[in-house]
Amino acid sequence: MDRQPIQVIGGGLAGTEAAWQIAQAGVPVIFHEMRPQRYSPAHHTEHLAELVCSNSFGAMASDRAAGLLHEELRQLGSIVIAKADEHSVPAGGALAVDRGQFSQDLTETLSSHPLIDFRREEVRKIPEGIVVLATGPLTSPDLAEDLHRFTGMEYLSFFDAASPIIVGESINRDIAFLASRYDKGEAAYLNCPMNKAEYLRFREALCQGEQTELKDFERETAKFFEACLPIEELAQRGEDTMRYGPLKPVGLSDSRTGDRPYAVVQLRQEDKAGQLWNMVGFQTNLRWGEQKRIFQMIPSLENAEFVRLGVMHRNTFINAPQLMQATLQFRHNPQLLAAGQLIGTEGYTAAAAGGCLAGINAARLALGKETVTLPNTTMMGSLFEFISSASPKHFQPMPPNFGILPELGEKIKNKQERYGRYRDRALGDLKNWCSQL
Repeated sequence: MDRQPIQVIGGGLAGTEAAWQIAQAGVPVIFHEMRPQRYSPAHHTEHLAELVCSNSFGAMASDRAAGLLHEELRQLGSIVIAKADEHSVPAGGALAVDRGQFSQDLTETLSSHPLIDFRREEVRKIPEGIVVLATGPLTSPDLAEDLHRFTGMEYLSFFDAASPIIVGESINRDIAFLASRYDKGEAAYLNCPMNKAEYLRFREALCQGEQTELKDFERETAKFFEACLPIEELAQRGEDTMRYGPLKPVGLSDSRTGDRPYAVVQLRQEDKAGQLWNMVGFQTNLRWGEQKRIFQMIPSLENAEFVRLGVMHRNTFINAPQLMQATLQFRHNPQLLAAGQLIGTEGYTAAAAGGCLAGINAARLALGKETVTLPNTTMMGSLFEFISSASPKHFQPMPPNFGILPELGEKIKNKQERYGRYRDRALGDLKNWCSQL
């Protein structure tokens, strides 16, 4: 029997995962991506699942929130995590990827799938039938307006930003040193050390640096997302704020001298060849000329060559608690599903997780089956339960974290042991859930 194709709109991480899950269930997909016909302010390539900020999917260890989400997605056959594993680059305890190879491979894999009709076109109106919206936080204006008409609500907004990327050979290795924190795992970060005087001069320059002006409507409607603050915003919050955040020196020492710096700027490898390095935690709204001037004050980056400077843009998301079910279906139209940052989940892995569940449920609708929710003891299940049931008044994007999981039956003081128990419960419950599908 010929089935009506499901339409997936948006070729980011969520849309890519959703299209894959639907096709793997034997249901045809029309997969829409507007690039290269039209680019968002944050994208630079036409490839699927382009990583526009960091190249890291977060901690790999399964007793960390991101790592547990990785393991859950592996159990569910995630194409995004499979390709991330395949194209991983050294990043200490994090799952980071060669972003070019990662995105290109996903583009080739999905565009060659026999059940995926990949169309490079902009969708300006929500189609009829079963649809997965995965247009991300920078949905094109026409489609955003149609979604506004459908929901009757304005978008919520916050500001997000991407960190600069530096050419590896322009980094002064006489100063920068390779090390992992507490010498744990592979030494995958280049560390640029600062003494107190250097740090204070750098902080003062950040506080006084000229920023890109925000438009009036952006000032009025948007705010910073606390998990992704611009480095200059951190600098302005206090003298030591950066030293307790992205510039913390704890657990790092230069093996050449044995000294622990007063502050450290860390660089994470971007590609497998080690030719490109990302400034960890340096998302910024500084003007590009100011970025070069101020960031070259960092010891070892005095001659840094930037292949990408930091950018900042407004992200938008819907008020999911008022609109969404934990199945990722809209309450007022169960044939319309959504996933990714559009619904207020934060981070690459969470976007892939949303695409995974939205794809599974879209396929189940097409096959005449009931839609499903994941056990709330899993990181995925608790995340989607949260975004569908949180207080609508103060809703803000939520990353995966152990604080949203239901408590264990007993109190465990040791955090690592407690998180390990959360992991064991989640993966066991997910395995049982999968066996009953």
